[in-house]
Order: sequence, then structure tokens, then C-alpha cells
Amino acid sequence: MPFDPNNIMADRITDIGPPKYDTFWPPIVKDNYGKWKYHEILEPGVLLHVSETGAELYSVRVGAARLITVDLIRDICDIADKYCGGYLRWTTRNNVEFLVSDKSKLQPLLDDLRSRGNWFPIGGTGNSITNIVHTQGWAHCHTPAIDASGVVKAVMDDLFEYFGSHKLPAQVRIALACCLNMCGAVHCSDIAILGVHRKPPFIEHERVQNVCEIPLVIAACPTAAIKPKKVGELKSIEINNARCMFCGNCYTMCPAMPLADTEGDGIVIMVGGKVSNRISPPKFSKVVVAFLPNNTPRWPETTECIRKIVEVYAANARKYERLGDWAERIGWEKFFELTGLPFTHHLIDDFRDPAYYTWRQTTQFKFTD
Repeated sequence: MPFDPNNIMADRITDIGPPKYDTFWPPIVKDNYGKWKYHEILEPGVLLHVSETGAELYSVRVGAARLITVDLIRDICDIADKYCGGYLRWTTRNNVEFLVSDKSKLQPLLDDLRSRGNWFPIGGTGNSITNIVHTQGWAHCHTPAIDASGVVKAVMDDLFEYFGSHKLPAQVRIALACCLNMCGAVHCSDIAILGVHRKPPFIEHERVQNVCEIPLVIAACPTAAIKPKKVGELKSIEINNARCMFCGNCYTMCPAMPLADTEGDGIVIMVGGKVSNRISPPKFSKVVVAFLPNNTPRWPETTECIRKIVEVYAANARKYERLGDWAERIGWEKFFELTGLPFTHHLIDDFRDPAYYTWRQTTQFKFTD
């Protein structure tokens, strides 16, 4: 039978996949679907959503980590049961939003959250720095150049004053990817933290033929930098270092080619990206710091650099002006001058793809005859 959108469970033979999203909606959201007129920010972290029917829904945003314990989830659910009828949601940036349909429970909820110290920080809305979205890092992934959760914790601790306030000219979105493969994209963020490898994989020749399928390793390289090689009596491989782009695909196929390196791995800082069409079209981030050391556990060079960028932006940008819009208005030369960041040849963009100039990248255009 063909798929029937009005009866999605018809002829379904498995339970694979998520349930339909609207089965989790609060009643007020379901009753007012498609009827919401506007929303306004009452204070940092607190939004009021108003429907054509006059219904009001309050959402209270609380910052949370990407990796959290079952105990914390239980506490979050207990709070939602007490004040929100059990309804809450997680945002794409790992914030938690409590959905309050009863205005009389809004202030008690805020008081309860604030009484718990910094476990449930309220903020991340409007002209603030909201939660930093990030990738796996050392907690799970095998190819990261840097940690993810640790760097995000250090940076957000340093910038925490901007989470629960509206002191910035506009919103600032920060994202982190622990390697260039970017399982979480960062190339369109106001500030991007990117982990980079700078050295080719180390080849453990005595292990390669025992733990790796050599043809698969060769085929996995996107730049064709790997070829087979005999090392004595051992079947192994050889890397053309000039062609290697340090992506780690070969290590995914072959654990005898570790890529992590204490000195070679570090952090790149990019700024100026966004996906919004407001004021200017969406744009990619640009590299402004080519390398920072991977100094655990608090990454002081990285936190200091990002704070400097944020503070200079806050002091000089116009209201509602995103970081990239501000930099382009004053000129990138002035950006480097104000932030005190050194400009090197590593920052020159030599990307030349005709599609970049020919594809329509924005809704900001005019029809002509």
C-alpha cells in the first residue's frame, strides 16, 4: 500500500524510527498550531509566546551540558512535573526549555531554578552568548585534535556573564568542532573553535598487515595520499605527506595509523559566520587565529583570545549588528587592529571554487526583467 500521511501507522511492520513529533506537544501548543502571532523576551532566558486565540505560553531557557547524567535528567523532569505539567524540550544547542502554560507558576519556577545555584543557569536568549554547541571530543571520538567538552566548559565558564544578560549588541553563536571533519558544523558561527591536526599519521608498520585491510585504507584517503609499500617482509603502506590533509579517515580504517600528536594538534579560531539573512546574506567564518596550543585542562590561550574578541565586539559594534557584519563594516584590517590579533599569511583565503560565486546563497535578491 502507498504511504498514507493521514494514517502513518498503517501497514507499518516495525517500530524503527522516532514517533511522530506532535505526539509530544503540550496541549497548548497542539491547540494553537499555526496560530502563534509573536513572541517577546521578558528577561534573559524567559520568553512569552502569544497566539491569535489569546493563549500565552512561557518558555524558560536553562543552560545544560551536551553530556549529562541520568541524575540531572531526573531533576529536570521533576521540575517539569512540578511547574510545567511534565512538558519541556531540549534545544539544538543543548539548552533545556521549560514550557509553562500557567502564568502563576512562572515566578515560582524561576525562584526554584535560581535557588539551586549554577546547576540551572537561566539565559541564552536575545543579545547574549547562548550555549556552545560542540562535537564528541575525547569522550567518544577517535580522530579529534582537541577535546570538545573540556574546551567548551573552559570558554563558557569565562564568558558566563554574557549568558544570563543582554549586554551584547546582538546574539553571539559559538560552536566547536574537534577536527576538520566537523561532525558538528562550525563554519557558519560568529565564533568557531576548530581542532586541527598538523602532522600526518604515524605508521606502525609491524601492526598494519595484522589489523588493517590495506586496500580499504588506500581507498579511504580523499586525496590519494596513501599507497602500498613493503617494509622489509611486512606488508604496509606509505603516505605522501605533501598530499595529506590530516583528516584521519585512514585511522578510522586502520588503528595502526594514529593521528593524535601533542605538539601538532591545536586550535584554530574563526569568526564572522552566520546563517541568518538579516542585514546581510549568510556567510562563512574566516580564520583569524591559525593556531593555539592544546593546553589542558583550561585552555587559557583559547579563552583569553575569545574573550578579547567578544569584548572588542561588544564595545564597538552597533545594536543588532552580528560579529561578522561589524567586522565587514569596519574592515578586517581594523578588526585585527582593534583585537590585537596578529595577521599572518596563514589567514589568507585561497579558496577558489566557481560554485562559490555562482550558486545563489541567499534570499536577498531582486527579480529583474
